[in-house]
Amino acid sequence: MRRESVPRYAVAFVIAGLVVLIDQTTKAAAIAGLSLTQRIPLLGDALGLQLAYNPGAVLSLGSGATWVLTVVGVGAVAVLFVVATRARTEWRAWGLGFILGGAIGNVLDRLLAPPGFGVGHVTDFLAYGNWFIGNLADVALAIGGVVLVIGIWFRHRAETRDTQLPGRPDGSREGTSG
Repeated sequence: MRRESVPRYAVAFVIAGLVVLIDQTTKAAAIAGLSLTQRIPLLGDALGLQLAYNPGAVLSLGSGATWVLTVVGVGAVAVLFVVATRARTEWRAWGLGFILGGAIGNVLDRLLAPPGFGVGHVTDFLAYGNWFIGNLADVALAIGGVVLVIGIWFRHRAETRDTQLPGRPDGSREGTSG
């Protein structure tokens, strides 16, 4: 008898919840302890800590339309929530969990942070050289994307391997189901 496993959507929601908790905690710590003008180097000039408030998206794109980014973010969270409830693989559940958590973390800033509801600026503190400053929600979004790509790659490899098995003309093996 097979032991019941945890539903995939539960995996996605637990990961998303942990991401939001860690993201919001680190943003609060950044606000309390970092400066807008002084950078604390972690890996020389490549990575440091510096407080920044971003009204836009990646690289401050769309900074004049923060409310639009808020609406798009809320819509994305709703879609991600539904998609996560339908995750068919562990890889997809993990990837969607990271993406959902990162999206919620940044949407919370847009909804609740100054200067006001729906037009809040996202708190950033991870300075990547002189390129941009981000946060752990952004890192979670990237991790989620990588996990989804790896999951797709593994699935494609398995499907390719299965279609190349000797046996029936349709590529299926005799004596196996589905």
